[in-house]
Amino acid sequence: MRALKTLLIILLAVIALAVILGLMGPKSSTVSRSVVIHATAPVVYAHANSLQHMAEWSPWSKKDANMEVTYSSEEGGVGQTSTWSGNPDVGKGKQEISAMVPDKAVDLKITFIEPFEAVAEADLDLIAMGDSTKATWTYSGENGFFSRIYLMFNDMDKMIGPDFQDGLSQLKALAETDAVNMAAADKAKTYRGFRIETVDRPEITYAGKRDMVKWEKLGEYFEKVFPQSFQAVGKANKEPSGSPTALYYKWDTAGQKTDVFAGVPIAAAADVKVPGCEIVTIPAGKALMIVYHGSQEKSGQAHEAMDDMMAAKGLHLRAAVVEEYMTNPTQEPDTAKWVTNIYYPVE
Repeated sequence: MRALKTLLIILLAVIALAVILGLMGPKSSTVSRSVVIHATAPVVYAHANSLQHMAEWSPWSKKDANMEVTYSSEEGGVGQTSTWSGNPDVGKGKQEISAMVPDKAVDLKITFIEPFEAVAEADLDLIAMGDSTKATWTYSGENGFFSRIYLMFNDMDKMIGPDFQDGLSQLKALAETDAVNMAAADKAKTYRGFRIETVDRPEITYAGKRDMVKWEKLGEYFEKVFPQSFQAVGKANKEPSGSPTALYYKWDTAGQKTDVFAGVPIAAAADVKVPGCEIVTIPAGKALMIVYHGSQEKSGQAHEAMDDMMAAKGLHLRAAVVEEYMTNPTQEPDTAKWVTNIYYPVE
């Protein structure tokens, strides 16, 4: 009887101790790790904008190569979920994207089912630092009664902190590889300081006027012909489909003049009639493109860069050179803010 009484006292003492530890243990836990990634925030964010992308650098993916993961959708977005089930190292649970701020943050709500039940948050925050990004991954959650007892003898930071650091290291490697590859691609597209893209242009029909014009008279010519073209298109009950455009057929350096068409793109077939205007159609196809910023007087440098690239790639024009004037000079006096899209249609 005395032994039973002693056993009962010990049992009550253990229960009392457990209650005390449960009450004294940490009610919540927060673990955070950061890393500086030598890539811009959009490049880093591209590896975190879906649960599939985050799985590529998740440290827990390495803990169980056979882990079963099911996604609610192919793309990311708030509300996307995934469930996982694996070995004791990864357990079983569900996660959901609870918030997203493009290039800045992705927040996850995590529900653990095995080996214990708990709800927590894992937030990835990105701070742009010029060509680099500071990425901070933070775990935060409420601790249940038994978790509090466990954490009286164990350090949550030491338990999962290394995993967070490992995940960030993998994210860093992926993003920095992308940044290097993108820089190499940009360099390959750059001639004389201009970025030249290859684009697909649809067939475009223009209404306007074509003349041989002296270089120094081009400004006056455009000021006269562009308004006339817009007026003629309006009288013909047609809709302009873009900005004033010049088509250059020939650039005579010796005579300092150019064979140029000035007009406006219209939403119409090539056989449309616009009284007072000539109709020109540039067929659909590939083109080299420069988005040029600045006054027209210095745009020749962009054309020289385009000529260099054409020669380097052995390309040939299939139609007139196109300049789209995206900025209205009467509304924007600062020539540095003028934008001209330059296209060289190529075979």
